[in-house]
Amino acid sequence: MLAIVCPGQGSQTPGFLTEWLDVDGVAEHLQALSSITERDLTAHGTTSDEETIKDTAVAQPLIVAAGLVTARALFGHSLPAGAIVAGHSVGEITASALAGALDEADAMNFVKVRANAMAEAAAATPTGMAAVLGGDPEEVLAKLDELGLTPANANGGGQTVAAGTLEQLAALGENPPAKARVIPLKVAGAFHTAHMQPAVGTLQELADTITPKNPSATLLSNFDGQAVADGQANLDSLVAQVSRPVRWDLCMQTLAEAGVTGVLELAPAGTLVGLARRGLKGVKTLAVKSPADLEAAKAFIAEHTAS
Repeated sequence: MLAIVCPGQGSQTPGFLTEWLDVDGVAEHLQALSSITERDLTAHGTTSDEETIKDTAVAQPLIVAAGLVTARALFGHSLPAGAIVAGHSVGEITASALAGALDEADAMNFVKVRANAMAEAAAATPTGMAAVLGGDPEEVLAKLDELGLTPANANGGGQTVAAGTLEQLAALGENPPAKARVIPLKVAGAFHTAHMQPAVGTLQELADTITPKNPSATLLSNFDGQAVADGQANLDSLVAQVSRPVRWDLCMQTLAEAGVTGVLELAPAGTLVGLARRGLKGVKTLAVKSPADLEAAKAFIAEHTAS
């Protein structure tokens, strides 16, 4: 059984879409998505520097667009039969579009508004996020609570992402939990925390104008890791997601219980297959980072969708 996963913010790197422009249809598709978001996603995916693409208002539309264009290059307009789809944080919007719960234009407009609203919320107070790798899980959570930090992403595989003010994160880096490493993330805000609450109202206003559809493929929710079958419930969850923790650990648990044998990550790939290697022992993984991976990806899909 195949899982298709879509990464979140922080997975982008300068120039990661450059080689994709040589694939038939990608340049035109990316241009169309750029027009919806009012961002030059082609430039941001090819020539913009690291600081530019770290900006939330740029990063989020860029990541969703990257997933959509690489998915179409790989799958065309239909997903492999029986595939489970999931996305981490902003990647859940990509996954919702791929699963048919949102049409592509609505997905890109949603991420544009989400990115702008979250950037505005982040500007109110200097905040950020850091990955905490290793350590005793209870001790990690206790340390975050002591410092007033939020465990914004429970990623599984021994990784928790802390979010809060820059001062709180600095204190965590200076005094990490025992046997744990703290790695600052390339994001410009404390996402999935109360710091993002102002963005929720903005997104709710937008959601009221969208007509969602029930997903045509199994789509997992960041809220509890379970499949969401109702389009409106999925849209409501996407709105609430910006200020509540991402439970990627529960998504991986569901993939394990479903008997998934292969996890394929769409561009900008690498982060989620890394978590899968640690949290889904024995499950094969493939990161679709460049067009050079397309043939291997097609073989991987055939292997893990065989009846």
